[in-house]
Amino acid sequence: MTAVIAVAQNKGGVAKTTTALSLGGSLAEMGFLVLLVDMDPQAHLTLSLGVNPESARRTVGDVLLGHTSPVAASQETPVDGLDLLPANRELVILEKILYKRPGYEYRLKESLDRMDPDLYDVVLIDSPPSMGTLTINALTAADLLLIPVPCEYYAVRSLRQMLDLLELVRRKTNPHLRYRLLVTMFDVRNKVHRTILDQLRLRFPRALLATTVRIDTRLRESPAFGLPVTRYAPRTRAARQYREVAQEVIRILSLDRSGGMGFSLPVGVSSGMVEGGWREDEQG
Repeated sequence: MTAVIAVAQNKGGVAKTTTALSLGGSLAEMGFLVLLVDMDPQAHLTLSLGVNPESARRTVGDVLLGHTSPVAASQETPVDGLDLLPANRELVILEKILYKRPGYEYRLKESLDRMDPDLYDVVLIDSPPSMGTLTINALTAADLLLIPVPCEYYAVRSLRQMLDLLELVRRKTNPHLRYRLLVTMFDVRNKVHRTILDQLRLRFPRALLATTVRIDTRLRESPAFGLPVTRYAPRTRAARQYREVAQEVIRILSLDRSGGMGFSLPVGVSSGMVEGGWREDEQG
């Protein structure tokens, strides 16, 4: 069974696309077969892998309209085991069209469910920085919602809205959706950052990932070279931290490299990394 992860946050500039790209690269490096799905009309994930959105023959928009399948519309990337379902600006118009159609929330889920489960171990969705039709499609299709949260005032404020949307999706379309929070763009020298991190740990003791992704210029540079940081600068702190995020995700979803969600460990992941097993993410 293929695992589906949505990376979403209704505020821009929180390292959402960076997280989707870097996590996908980390999982592919570990031997998983990964499909990156760009659901953002800005197409930053598409651009980050060196693809011109306007030259893509098929996009996720064609998939949502039922004109083609995710596999037929996907492209190979320079990273082995990492494919891309691209996006372009037409998603802006498509979002308004889809909203008027019955069952619009399930368009992405239904198309992914029709895929051969042996093709990909993980589908990783980069959602737009909004709470509209496209984001709802991503959350409806997902097994796990990963929310990037910088330790900044506005980002933390927007988290409440994102969690409200999570609860709405759980009630309406995806009752089994789990979530985790990932602190991004963390500056250990910044007192406000340290204070907010402490508050997040108190408020979300089980939902907050143990890994904290610190500010690193290599994360800004890697998209210019069309590569995830694990390929562009594999020995850097940023690459190491996203590998640690990948290991946490592997544990949460019990990912099996031989076919999605299962109980075998992938290459490079020891039993010590998963000691303790999965914990429920609900907060009191």
